[in-house]
Amino acid sequence: MPVVRGKKPPVTAGTKVPKVTTSTENQEEGQQAKRSSSPPRGAPKKRTAFIDITNAHKVQISLPGRKKEAAKKQAKKASSTSAKNLENLKKSSSVSSEGTSPETEKSDREEVLRDDVEELAAASAAPPAVREVPAHLRRQAIPEEFDIDSENSDDYFLCPEYAKDIFDYLKQREEKFVLCNYMPTQPSVNPEMRAILIDWLVEVQENFELYHETLYLAVKMADHYLSKTPVHREMLQLVGSTAMLIASKFEERSPPCLDDFLYICDDAYKREELISMEGRILQALSFDINIPIPYRFLRRYAKCVSAAMDTLTLARYYCEMSLMEVELVPERGSLLASACLLMALVTKDLGGWSPILQFHSGYQAPALLPVVRILHAMLSAPPDDKLRAIRNKYSHKVFYEVASLPLVDVGVLEKALSE
Repeated sequence: MPVVRGKKPPVTAGTKVPKVTTSTENQEEGQQAKRSSSPPRGAPKKRTAFIDITNAHKVQISLPGRKKEAAKKQAKKASSTSAKNLENLKKSSSVSSEGTSPETEKSDREEVLRDDVEELAAASAAPPAVREVPAHLRRQAIPEEFDIDSENSDDYFLCPEYAKDIFDYLKQREEKFVLCNYMPTQPSVNPEMRAILIDWLVEVQENFELYHETLYLAVKMADHYLSKTPVHREMLQLVGSTAMLIASKFEERSPPCLDDFLYICDDAYKREELISMEGRILQALSFDINIPIPYRFLRRYAKCVSAAMDTLTLARYYCEMSLMEVELVPERGSLLASACLLMALVTKDLGGWSPILQFHSGYQAPALLPVVRILHAMLSAPPDDKLRAIRNKYSHKVFYEVASLPLVDVGVLEKALSE
């Protein structure tokens, strides 16, 4: 029956009417498909470092409860493969033995099978090879009487398992940053100018409320740069402020910005000069600014004898005063911290250099004597009115007014070291 133009064809039951789509609909569907496959303009690309969540079903996650099941499956798989190997071996031996006598064929086959079974049994019974740890990687056994970290086993912030290893590593790194007296190589800088710079840096540390570690690191970086580069006296403050800026970026949670350091220099330098000096200091240090400082060792060694906060603060006062002495620049931070702690312990009448301190510091009492003498001579000298920042700082009640305590006699110190 012909279909009349302009009318719909008849539809019988059970037949499906094909859906007719216009060209515009097809274009819209194609555009929607394209939009879903391609990201919108300006959207960030996928980070390949993370797993795509659309492929999450392909990621295998090993759970503790499934280890036994995986081991059983692996054992079954190994046994099935060994059985298949034996069957294949039998077939190959039967094929290769055509043309030989039945007796020799049987004996050869039994011998091959016996060797294969013995080899499989030996492989399954042999324990896994245990690699011996090299001597330089073995952890040093800490005697029970010298163990100061086991009491903090529940505090993972203190890293009690690795605390001894960490400080041993820092002590090894000290050898890379040993300095000499560089003042003869500086044409226009002398020890008095250096002391004035450090006194000013102490005031900067107080005004910006920076960590003590930041101050010590800044002084270390400035000394390393001055030991390699001749500096004019007019640029000495720029070296110190730039070293403090780098140390703040390394130590502080919220370091002061560059404009703050330009402000404390009374705008004596331009922004470009400070940025240029920052690059020169980093290049002089080969960008290795993680220098071991005595402040960290001092805290560790004070823990060995359970020193009170006032005793530790007194040792910190001695240690911070040592920053201004050029004669102590070549000394290692761990040795300097040991000498300062010994002076504080003797001043407080808390004993001398005990065996536990010898174990954790690695220094015997006679090794501390030269540094103790230099410290005592520096502290007993009449104070300079121009260099009062550290003494005023530790004369405050917050620091237990330790700067006002009388200095112990040098004979008492030498006697404590000789015991």
